[in-house]
Amino acid sequence: MSDARKSGAPDGRLDHPAIAKVAAALAESGRHEAADGIRVLPAEVRTAAQAAAALGVEVGAIANSLIFRAVFTDPEERTAPLLALTSGAHRADTGILATLIGAAEVGRADPAFVKAHTGQSIGGVAPVGHPEPLLTVVDRALARYEVIWAAAGHAKAVFPTTFAGLVALTDGRAADVTTRSGDSVVS
Repeated sequence: MSDARKSGAPDGRLDHPAIAKVAAALAESGRHEAADGIRVLPAEVRTAAQAAAALGVEVGAIANSLIFRAVFTDPEERTAPLLALTSGAHRADTGILATLIGAAEVGRADPAFVKAHTGQSIGGVAPVGHPEPLLTVVDRALARYEVIWAAAGHAKAVFPTTFAGLVALTDGRAADVTTRSGDSVVS
């Protein structure tokens, strides 16, 4: 096992429970190359810039996993999680996200909401391995990269994939999610 794979997780191995759950979800979905490609880095990479620097790639090739609280009003008010997988080089526009999914409002989710719906902590939220499938939107800006790196359930772990692979893996909707006016942005 390479040093990058062996080092980093709290126990120094890939069998950290959150990472193992993501690896299993990847393998179960037939994404064996992604599961085998999980890398545990020497330090936490809680931002796209940190992940890009650690991997030696452009920041845009990092898929940020952003969990939002979406409020739907039809037929009654309900709140649901929304996973927006955005390019690390862009900022998500919550107004665009709300329009894309038909929500009355989309806003930041607090750490407890994120953990409850993903089983993972902010900074390491993977596109898969959640208790239930999440409504997902995938930023089309990620399509320009041959390889995309996404979090693997822990702030030190990432896995390689492609834009098409990410859309298929999450059953997500490909869309332009970046801000156009500077309003309602989250990075």
